[in-house]
Amino acid sequence: MAQQLGLPDFGSSADLTLSSAQEHRLGREFMKSVRESLPVVDDPLLTDYLESLGNQLVAASGTGSGNYTFFLVDDPSVNAFAGPDGHIGVFSGLVLASGTESELAAVMAHEIAHETQHHLRRMIEDQKRSSIPATAALIAAAILGAQVNADLGMAAMAGVTAAAAQRQINFTRENEKEADRIGIASLAAAGFEPYAMPGFFERLAKTSRIYESSAPEFLRTHPVTTNRIADALGRAADYGHKQKPDDLRFHLARARLRERSFHNPEKAIAHFRSQLESKRYGNETATRYGYALALAYGGRIKDARAIAEDLLAKEPNQAELIILAARLEAKSGAEDQALKTLQTAVGLRPTNTPLRLAYADLLMATGHADRALKTLEDVSRRRPADALIYRKMSDAALKSGQKAATHRYRAERLHAEGDLDPAILQLEIALRQPGLSYQDAAGIQARLDTFRQEKKDAKKEH
Repeated sequence: MAQQLGLPDFGSSADLTLSSAQEHRLGREFMKSVRESLPVVDDPLLTDYLESLGNQLVAASGTGSGNYTFFLVDDPSVNAFAGPDGHIGVFSGLVLASGTESELAAVMAHEIAHETQHHLRRMIEDQKRSSIPATAALIAAAILGAQVNADLGMAAMAGVTAAAAQRQINFTRENEKEADRIGIASLAAAGFEPYAMPGFFERLAKTSRIYESSAPEFLRTHPVTTNRIADALGRAADYGHKQKPDDLRFHLARARLRERSFHNPEKAIAHFRSQLESKRYGNETATRYGYALALAYGGRIKDARAIAEDLLAKEPNQAELIILAARLEAKSGAEDQALKTLQTAVGLRPTNTPLRLAYADLLMATGHADRALKTLEDVSRRRPADALIYRKMSDAALKSGQKAATHRYRAERLHAEGDLDPAILQLEIALRQPGLSYQDAAGIQARLDTFRQEKKDAKKEH
């Protein structure tokens, strides 16, 4: 059994390169670029699952909770990447390609290790030592290029000298090796299979050799060699095998993503029906869940509802099944029953974000915008930087006739997405709304002062 010495973290010179406030602002700008260039999925259930898995790994890493944002990208590529300020992106193709939850956790643990080991800060420090300015373009090349799309990275690095580029490649290789080592330790500490990391790498490498023209993007951005696989196997051997069963949520997330990948409902229905008839599936409950989603997509609400109710009877505490059953009840005309279903579930699990958001959505759809807004305001206190929640809040405020609140929540959404100037404009509009109470005006003014100060700080840094 490998021992962790638990030595205190005295920091490094790289910590002086980028302050926490600077990295936070860089992270927000990074996510703005990501949303502009990649299809980020705003699905509460899928996001909640990724966050749950990611937070397990962060806790097991022994580095504290930190500031992490896990998000899903709707792209069939088998890839993942780590950005500044703990932003971890996972491609839908990676989730679907993972045969077990441990394989998915292995890649996420690797990306989390890039953050815990401050590889971005160390990269900037390394560039400064070699007399290369750590410009925003270089950072973008290193992250969006080197981790998301290799061709994009090469294009962005075209202006850098060949020697500097080689230095960066060598530095990145060391980062990858370190991320493997730390990632396997976190994987084992969280109870997942340590051998999942070298096993998944080897499986991807074999796929790459068979289909050279369509190698998984992960291999293009995280080169896997026989030495790297051997080293990972050696690391995994220090911990031994851990046969951790997959969480049901892993299979439900895969089924949900698979159903989303079809642009034709009949093809989606045929896919899941074929799996059920042939019994070729990893988890029957998840496959039937995907089948119900596909039936609903195709407008066969009665059939979908029958499956959902049967699944819920067997797994009464599963949020995915509760939400599906309630939405199908509403589509069947039983809106009061659907509201009751979600209200009861929220009462039993008040901190479950997907359940509360589903309840707010149904309240909005049934003409209860005021109640929806109160529910969303409660959720936002637990998730103060969630752009999706603020978007829903601004819609609810608009429907309930609260103009100042509409503009205020639009501002919060824009701020969360990294659009500072339009966020400031929305707060200025909110302050001009008639009938604004002193308390509301003071709150809006405080946020406006904060946003304006952030803008000044950003200008100083640039």
